[in-house]
Parts: sequence; C-alpha cells; structure tokens
Amino acid sequence: MRLATIRIDGYTRAARIDGADAVVLDPPDVGTLLARADWPSVAATGEGPRIALSTVDYAPLVPRPAKIFCVGLNYRTHILEMGRPLPTAPTLFAKFPISLIGANDPLVLPAVSAEPDWEAELGVVVGTRLRRATTAQAVDAIGGYTIVNDVTMRDWQWRTTQWLQGKTFEATTPLGPWLVTPDEVGAAGAEGPDLAVRCLVDDAVMQDSRTSDLLFSPAETLAYISQVVTLEPGDVVATGTPGGVGSARDPKVFLRPGQVLRTAVEGLGECVNACVTEEP
Repeated sequence: MRLATIRIDGYTRAARIDGADAVVLDPPDVGTLLARADWPSVAATGEGPRIALSTVDYAPLVPRPAKIFCVGLNYRTHILEMGRPLPTAPTLFAKFPISLIGANDPLVLPAVSAEPDWEAELGVVVGTRLRRATTAQAVDAIGGYTIVNDVTMRDWQWRTTQWLQGKTFEATTPLGPWLVTPDEVGAAGAEGPDLAVRCLVDDAVMQDSRTSDLLFSPAETLAYISQVVTLEPGDVVATGTPGGVGSARDPKVFLRPGQVLRTAVEGLGECVNACVTEEP
C-alpha cells in the first residue's frame, strides 16, 4: 500500500495511491492517519474522490511529525569518504518540521550559506508506538518507507561539533512522495529492504548506492532510539546518506539556484525539487 499527503484547495488530505489515481481519504494527512490504531484498515478500504496522480500536489508526507531523527555516518562508503572510523552506535541528530517540503516543492537555498549539499536517504515512518524495543519489535513498528533528502549547509554544520544548525534550515528537506508499506518493498526481516538510492543534480548522478550498505538497519536504529524516547506513529527517521556528497568531492561541489535536485529510492518514487534563491 502507498499513501501520500496531498494539497487540495489550500488544505491537505491523506490519500491512497491506486494505480494512476490518488484516492482521497478522510484524515487531513498521513501523520493523523497513522495516529489511529486501525490505520491499515482505514487506509486500505477508505473511499473518496479520485485525483489523477499526474496532477497531484504533494505536501510533506508527514507535515508535522512530533519527532524527526536523522542518522549520520551510517553508510560504510560515506563514512570512509569522510575519513572517519566505523561507529559502534548510531550517530543521531534532529530536524524540525519547518525544514520539510513536499516531493516537488521548491528547495530554498539559504542566503546565508554558500555550501548547500545533498544527502539522499531512505526514510522510515513509525506506524505504532515503540518504547525500549528489541530489533524484532521495531520491525513490526515500521509503518512504511519514504524518501528524504537531508540537504545540509556544510559551512554551518561544521561551525561546531554539533550539527543541528546545518541540518534544519527552513524549506530545505524534501519528504515524500509516498509512504510505502514494508510488504511492498520486501522488507520482512531485521535487515530491512535492499533498495537502490540515487541522487542527481541536473541529471548528473551524484550518489548511487544501495540500502544494504547501511551499517545500522532501520529496525536497529528505531530500537536504539526507543531506548531514549518513545517513538510515536508519524515520527520520521532518516537513516543516513551514502557516498557521493558534494563536500567530499575534489573540488567540492554545492547546490546552486536554478539546479534541479532529484532524489530516488527504488520502489518509493522520487522527489524532484528545483533549487531557488531565498527571498528577502
């Protein structure tokens, strides 16, 4: 099953993707839908107006998640290109909902940064409450998978040893287009799905890897986070980025206004975001 949050006449609604159509559901967004204990049944059987998928305006998949956790240094190739040792525990940081944009929204490049960098990632959306969980319990708590690009302002990230200020600029984080349930991507076990992850800038491939290169699987990451805080339905976890980021290239390359950032994960669709200059 595939779900989305779409914009209709200035409002948002949750929708089920059915072939070439989006079937509009009653809840206002996917996050609100997931808060219902019976969400799988409501999502699968709900009926409403149909909108041609080619005309859909995607909002951020979960517009206002209570928590957005991100994992740094989680692909072996990326860790090595950054010259770091393999970590023994997930490296966690957070984002705020104000950073989120939809799958085709403009990506606003901050006027105060000269080094916006791409980070294509597999996103995980929590489907059921999770606290002090085992990895096996975390597998069952995954509502679905999605796409995230953790666009990062490197010149702000590296100002201190804490990364937050480089990671959560407003309107810089594509999230979507769909939540795809685990059964759709062959993600039955603790190791999670093995999916191709790609990032392109103006059709030039910048990142091309697979989620099998993850050091910590989605379920292991959720289980780890649940030791610290309770994960609730609709919380989002970005699992980390593979090698190929702009700051690791020689010479370094960063996003510029007018470019198009394309983020794709096998079976999950793609985000296509035009980079625009921040308005005064």
